[in-house]
Amino acid sequence: MEERTRAYLRGRFRDHYRRTEITPPPAANEREWGFIPWTEGPGTTMVRHRSLLELGDLESFLERKRPRHVYFSAGRYRDPGAGSMSEKDWRCSDLIFDLDADHLPRVTLGEDSYAEMLATCKGALLRLLDFLEDDFAFEDLEVVFSGGRGYHVHVRDESILELDREHRREIVDYVRGIGLEYEQLIEEETVAGLGRKTPTQRRTLRTEGGWGARTHRELMAFLDELLELDDEEAVERLKAFDGIGEGKATATLNAARNNRAEIEAGNVTVHTAVSQLAERFAARAVESDNAPIDEPVTTDTNRLIRLPGSLHGGSALETKRIPRDEIDAFDPLVDAVPETFTGHEIAVDVTAGGTVEVGGTAREVSSGVQRLPEHVAMFLMARGRAEKEKE
Repeated sequence: MEERTRAYLRGRFRDHYRRTEITPPPAANEREWGFIPWTEGPGTTMVRHRSLLELGDLESFLERKRPRHVYFSAGRYRDPGAGSMSEKDWRCSDLIFDLDADHLPRVTLGEDSYAEMLATCKGALLRLLDFLEDDFAFEDLEVVFSGGRGYHVHVRDESILELDREHRREIVDYVRGIGLEYEQLIEEETVAGLGRKTPTQRRTLRTEGGWGARTHRELMAFLDELLELDDEEAVERLKAFDGIGEGKATATLNAARNNRAEIEAGNVTVHTAVSQLAERFAARAVESDNAPIDEPVTTDTNRLIRLPGSLHGGSALETKRIPRDEIDAFDPLVDAVPETFTGHEIAVDVTAGGTVEVGGTAREVSSGVQRLPEHVAMFLMARGRAEKEKE
């Protein structure tokens, strides 16, 4: 990146911070702060181990330093500005979840567009929120678009603040479905059957909440699709599972057809074949419904995370808080474009042309000197795909 480009980005970042009111996180004075300045060369230099007292007024600091990236710690400390983690004296930490489109299993790098990657990431975000709100009943959550290729969720319920890394690891394992066993999803009760001298055990797959409900949904969706097929097609679908031959497939189909209402209620003891089939859907539920979070971020009680309201130096988009009831409608490539950078054009020399999707319009940008809407030019310069041209 040329110095002219860095200088322009620094100046426009400052203009943004002059016009923007930044809301700091709770207990901001107990957190470590860090930032990355606009330095020369391909590498970056992190300035960290700063307290808010050392930075001064946050908005004045951002306007004065106009940093490339700004971070605060998940952890809260008695001495946040100390030079080592042991000296900081940890008190508690937010529980942080990071979803990055680059690392999602359903994203194909080089094929999916930026907008497609972010749409896939929002789907993962909604699955994560389902775990956090429904399974764990967390209430104090803050959802943030990272400004780059994903989302952050900050959980600040009192019940989790003092959890150590091992207990945070258990939460990670749960939302990722790591180590999930089918037997954990089954409830057993002793029932006395009509005409039976001895009671029997009834096994029920949980249908309300948790991985049991997710497994049950996967199973019922498959069975309902199966029952719409003719017998020959249905048997072939079942034979696609390892270990299911013609006889077991036919038995499973008949049991599903004759006992659908009971299976919908969670009863998987209607037939051995149904029980064996249901067990396979626990793995399917994990594959389709898990939240593919960046695991080290959640277990790290000292993690630095982007400041909401700040600008992302790799995109010139805003790291933006999203109210819970606005997530579905949120379009990061529109809603995170800073108003400061809209309404006029600037001259740039595009070094890597191609599709640019910011601003709500996908446009093909060719290489060479040209005038572009500033928010498009800022994105290209921040991404290293353009240099500022003299006006």
